[in-house]
Amino acid sequence: MMNSPQEWPEPIVRVQSLSDSGVSSIPERYIKPPTERPSFCHVIGSERSVVPEAAAEAEGNIPVIDMSGLQSEDGLVRAETMRIVSESCREWGFFQVVNHGVSPQLMDRALQIWREFFHLPAQDKQLYANSPKTYEGYGSRLGIQKGAILDWSDYYFLHYLPLSLKDQNKWPHLPSNCREVIDEYGKEVVKLCERLLRVLSLNLGLKEEFLQNAFGGKEIGACMRVNFYPKCPQPELTLGLSSHSDPGGMTLLLPEHQVTGLQVRKANSWITVKPAPHAFIVNIGDQIQVLSNAMYKSVEHRVVVNSGKERISMAFFYNPKSDIPIEPAKELVTPDRPPLYLPMTFDQYRLFIRTRGPQGKSQVDSLKSPR
Repeated sequence: MMNSPQEWPEPIVRVQSLSDSGVSSIPERYIKPPTERPSFCHVIGSERSVVPEAAAEAEGNIPVIDMSGLQSEDGLVRAETMRIVSESCREWGFFQVVNHGVSPQLMDRALQIWREFFHLPAQDKQLYANSPKTYEGYGSRLGIQKGAILDWSDYYFLHYLPLSLKDQNKWPHLPSNCREVIDEYGKEVVKLCERLLRVLSLNLGLKEEFLQNAFGGKEIGACMRVNFYPKCPQPELTLGLSSHSDPGGMTLLLPEHQVTGLQVRKANSWITVKPAPHAFIVNIGDQIQVLSNAMYKSVEHRVVVNSGKERISMAFFYNPKSDIPIEPAKELVTPDRPPLYLPMTFDQYRLFIRTRGPQGKSQVDSLKSPR
């Protein structure tokens, strides 16, 4: 692994403790520039425009796909399901899946376990405080730039695969069956990711195992980030998570469906995702954008917070093996569509977000080949 900073540049403040203290205004460290606040639209193309909220946030929802259609005996249903997945990857970079094979009871239990963890006494959580060296554990910031404007959230980050990175000492021992539930959840989500990669490969006109093999076969990386967004007295001034595209391969997000917060960029608008019950929100990461030579899009997204309700979500990141150079698939490169990106390992790539924090799509754009 590439060298990472050992310590945070300044003392860590838990956002949950700020929220629980009953502050009526948020500290300056969390106030976003006007163009990045929820009620404004920020960089569109090369122009920076400030637009009223009505133009910046639009109605709609990301596609919801019934995965049982992939097993249908009706060839037309299978083909239509494949088409909707393909269109979602090309047009949205996001979609929801239902009837995906992961037990709803397991999903509920996983969310409940983490809700209980974040409501443990502060000293119990602090045993797992993280550092920027690996980010594993209980954290409250991304990026190590001193004086950076921070997001209104705490989180817990864990490595799941490869097993050599799985450090059980970093896994919380409370609530009592936390480790068992996380492990079972991880196994089921890995299986679902493998299924989805096969569908994405076929839709690109590639062999079914292409993306899985490009990720390293069975030697993939997987990690989990559980996000906790406390109530915020001034949600119009901040974000729970700043705008970014995911640096990895593919993300499966399990949100609480009763509370919205995730917003996805679609053209010049932010669409607030309305989670379907027991659905996973799937999004394409930068590595699949590179491998597909930008036929599939990793899309900017952000999280807004609210004053009345806290929110929790579980992001499972399914990533390439860290030391394999990722570049556009040769089969997708033609004289009319030359390779758009230079090769880079995922280890090199993710150091950017770990150092600078979420920065829109500036990282994947910086990989573009000189033309």
